[in-house]
Amino acid sequence: MDIIINLSTITSFFSQSSDYILMIIFIWIGGPAICITLFIGFYQIWLNNQQGKWKSSVKFILLAIDIPRLNQQSPRAVENMFSYLAGAHGTLNLIEQYLEGKFQLVFSYEIVSIDGYTQFLVHLPEKFKNLVETSIYSQYPDAEITEVEDYTKGMPRKFPDDTWDIWGSEFIYAKNAAFPIRTYESFEHQSGPSEMHYKDPMSALMDLCGSLRKGEQLWYQIIVKPVGFNEMDVSEKEIAALMKDKIENPKHLGDKFVDLFIGTLQFISNAIHSMLIEASDIEVEEEKALKMMDLRPLQKQKLEALSTKSTKLSYLTKIRMVYIAKKEVMNRAKAVNGFVGYMKQFADVQLNNLKPDTKQTATTVKYSPKINRLNRKKRKIINNFINRSGPAGRDMQMMSIDELATLWNFPQSEYIKATGLQKVSAKRAQAPSSLQFTETSDYDQISDISTDELNLIENELLTDEKLPSSIFESKTEKPISNTAKQKEEDINLNNDILEDELKTEPELKGENKKNYPKIPDNLPFE
Repeated sequence: MDIIINLSTITSFFSQSSDYILMIIFIWIGGPAICITLFIGFYQIWLNNQQGKWKSSVKFILLAIDIPRLNQQSPRAVENMFSYLAGAHGTLNLIEQYLEGKFQLVFSYEIVSIDGYTQFLVHLPEKFKNLVETSIYSQYPDAEITEVEDYTKGMPRKFPDDTWDIWGSEFIYAKNAAFPIRTYESFEHQSGPSEMHYKDPMSALMDLCGSLRKGEQLWYQIIVKPVGFNEMDVSEKEIAALMKDKIENPKHLGDKFVDLFIGTLQFISNAIHSMLIEASDIEVEEEKALKMMDLRPLQKQKLEALSTKSTKLSYLTKIRMVYIAKKEVMNRAKAVNGFVGYMKQFADVQLNNLKPDTKQTATTVKYSPKINRLNRKKRKIINNFINRSGPAGRDMQMMSIDELATLWNFPQSEYIKATGLQKVSAKRAQAPSSLQFTETSDYDQISDISTDELNLIENELLTDEKLPSSIFESKTEKPISNTAKQKEEDINLNNDILEDELKTEPELKGENKKNYPKIPDNLPFE
């Protein structure tokens, strides 16, 4: 039985003119492709509009944090804060995500210096206020948290401006985000006196912020976006590359069809090849995976760092810095070089470091025309900062909680040399209810306080006389700390009990009653 293939239809088609053939191909292939492209484009515009409407319905607030005056905690406490923040992550179904325009909301952890006065801040959705306050109070019970007005209000959004000028940039990883930067644990030492065990790199930033003059402002922002556990591990490919191991990537339906087609061709090719060449002549050399004993010391160091970061909770992160000042006092070299130097402290030459994004978001241009491009970059960076935007600018990068705690933490008391850092005005405490009241000297009352603490309090009191109570306008009455609320209630209760006892105490008579001399009325008291 002969099989006859009729190719007359194909030959007649290709015998037509080239214009006709191209038109048919465009209609049957190009037409659907253009329609699909247009549909995707219009849908993305519509989805962006839906997301904007939904975000405008969410209320955001700004919390100012006054750090404890005698803070002795390391950045590990802030690492625990970021760990607790992971509770803000939520899952969205397809309707919420692609029709209603909902998405995962972000948090902005900020350090701001205005005219030399420095404040720690958190910008967040109002519904997560209790979550953030709990994360802070759990590690710093004596901290004070106040809802304040946004300090960016009233600042120019368009440049050039007659009064203000700006320099800004995002800071990105120099290498793959799987490799960590130098974290706070690298600044801890076990030898020497206790005050030398931890050298706080945050003191450099505090000193820079405190050196700003009137009319200068420095804004530092870390955007964090909670993600699921399956998105956190970005180290698998880098670990496999170091170990020369092969990993299986998840395949979609299209990939499976392509693999089936290529596998069939490869099977036929190998069958023909085996007929022509004897199997004994074919040498197949496979690259074997390395073992730990085969790795060089530098490879082991990289592998350990990758493995450590992969075990930590992580967030999608974006870092921005903006230096905005009046033109007559602007000192770009001091502020910009100082902040870049602060970031260089966390560089590990073999692993990773953070650098300004000079190619895309930094307000620098290399080639003409410069003026229009420079002003456009200035407008973008200031608006992205004020909007606390995660998607705008460079792609967000995965950063672990110990890296975040290294870049944003409350400095320890002995390293706070910068004037202007907002601190809790006083530590509130109550006397124990069982305390026996006796006549004691002032020295006995403070004998339990160490000399270092007394010197620190004296220096801070002298410094605080020059500072305003706050550089931000509070929306509500400034609250006392979390533990102080309960302590104040206990003090009021003890005072009420004491007053009741005094009312019932019989009046002293005879020898027990002391005759105190009457104070003259003509003493020069105001």
